[in-house]
Amino acid sequence: MNVELRDPNIVMKLSRLGSFHQSKLSFLRSFLNEFKDWDYKRDLFNLDKNGFGVAVYSFKKKERVYSLVCFANKINDDERSDRVIATKWDAAFTLYDGEPDKNDIERLKNEVPKQEIGRLSYKELTLSRANKSLRVFDHVIESLSNGKQPDLDLLGKVGYLYRTTAVYGSGKFGLADRFRIKNREEINGPFRLEMMLVYLVRQFTFDQVNHVAKNKNPDKAVSLDPKICKNLGIGNSTGLGMAPFIVNHPTLLNNWILSRETALKKIREIKSIDVGDKNLFKSCLKSSIKNITSWNTESEFQQKKIKDLLRDIQKFLDFIENKFNFEEDYPFNRIYLWIEKETCEECIEYVVSIMMEPFGKIIEPLVKQMSSDEDQYFSIPTYRTINELRSIIQDRYSNILSINFKEKKNQKKFWFISRNKEEPRIADRFKEQGSDLEQPLAIARDIKKLYERLQLSKDDQTVDKFLADNSDLRHVVRRAFIVEKFPYSEIQDNTISEDMVPIDMLRLKLSFFGALKFDPRSDKWLRICMFQGAPLPDDLKNYDDHWVYKN
Repeated sequence: MNVELRDPNIVMKLSRLGSFHQSKLSFLRSFLNEFKDWDYKRDLFNLDKNGFGVAVYSFKKKERVYSLVCFANKINDDERSDRVIATKWDAAFTLYDGEPDKNDIERLKNEVPKQEIGRLSYKELTLSRANKSLRVFDHVIESLSNGKQPDLDLLGKVGYLYRTTAVYGSGKFGLADRFRIKNREEINGPFRLEMMLVYLVRQFTFDQVNHVAKNKNPDKAVSLDPKICKNLGIGNSTGLGMAPFIVNHPTLLNNWILSRETALKKIREIKSIDVGDKNLFKSCLKSSIKNITSWNTESEFQQKKIKDLLRDIQKFLDFIENKFNFEEDYPFNRIYLWIEKETCEECIEYVVSIMMEPFGKIIEPLVKQMSSDEDQYFSIPTYRTINELRSIIQDRYSNILSINFKEKKNQKKFWFISRNKEEPRIADRFKEQGSDLEQPLAIARDIKKLYERLQLSKDDQTVDKFLADNSDLRHVVRRAFIVEKFPYSEIQDNTISEDMVPIDMLRLKLSFFGALKFDPRSDKWLRICMFQGAPLPDDLKNYDDHWVYKN
């Protein structure tokens, strides 16, 4: 049986993309799988009694070494901010290519805490900083120093000791350019080095609280229970800054979505499955309910999504337990057709993620296809004709062409870069100033504008001649030729409409990163936790790949 890939006009709608969940394709999970047999080591831990100083952690295999260099700094409470414009943080980190010596560490000590204004070199691969969750951090130290484990309810509500405020890579601020490392087989998957940094930072936070507690009360202090460590991750507050990434990296987005859609297609095409795969799927599904019910959010929007998800998951469980026969041919195709008909988008995409769990042999090759050499698709084929370009738009943007941008509701919002916050923001075009500084993120509107101008051009006119008079539309001409080859490269929705919910774009990206829980604080930003429940470094060699559903 041949199953068609899902229609981009359905999959690439924001409401559907904003219902994606982590899966075996997610970067933090594939990172752990790929680095599980590397040798982990804490190479240096030179912190004073208050936990300030330097530490180094590494992954090593054969001659290749990646080292996290950590600088824990003393700052005043009023200097602590998660904004991009902050200048001081509780800790700053870089992932170093190799093993840093004393001179390297001294150099990095002077530069890494400065972050964006520091002078970094090609030996530094990623850069990050993080702040303590003071409420949790201080509580943990107080408890451990008195010989007690911390309050699990408090830890469960927050989920981390530190939260990152940015993770940079790919040549920013003097870091190694992508071309230097892109051919390394071990980091061929997307965001490998960023995932490594965050994972090692997580271990540093545990070592730091144990160290401070021990120095505070040497005779009585205990270490943080490894089971508690395992259920803590690294926090992050993610806002609108992440949204433009989705728009600005079309081929990368395509490869992420295509890998997911291909996985679904191949799983639906499996004629029969063995008892072990069936039981694993059902076990993960049942266990996942604990994850859903542990989401801590005050957002009415997210609370409704959780409520709808729980309702439909229970409905689905009843179906597969009492009304479904896994012995019949193509069981996962029949499952998919049922959830598409009977459940909400959130539940559909949730079950799609869990369907991948038994099929590592399908998933692992797809992980290697999720990166993109974007530069090779940047040039515009100027020799192509207007008729060809027009046909591409009619075929790939049919839903977009039906939008009437003369209606205020369809052009109500605009994206801009805040001068004060130095971050992307979104505003009301008809109530707020600044639309003259609008960022080129209104792809649907600009595609419609392009199409209307193409209607005034001759069929055999070449694109270069068209662009000579319409250079303002160069960015969407390029995108049209990209989407011709990459069907999942474009959000098939209006990113400036009245009804657009920015958080859908954030959730899309974070689901591929591997975030387990989404806690929106508005429709523009949310809190997440990375690596919560993940194995600790010492457990990597023998960990359960399905740990997400077994905590």
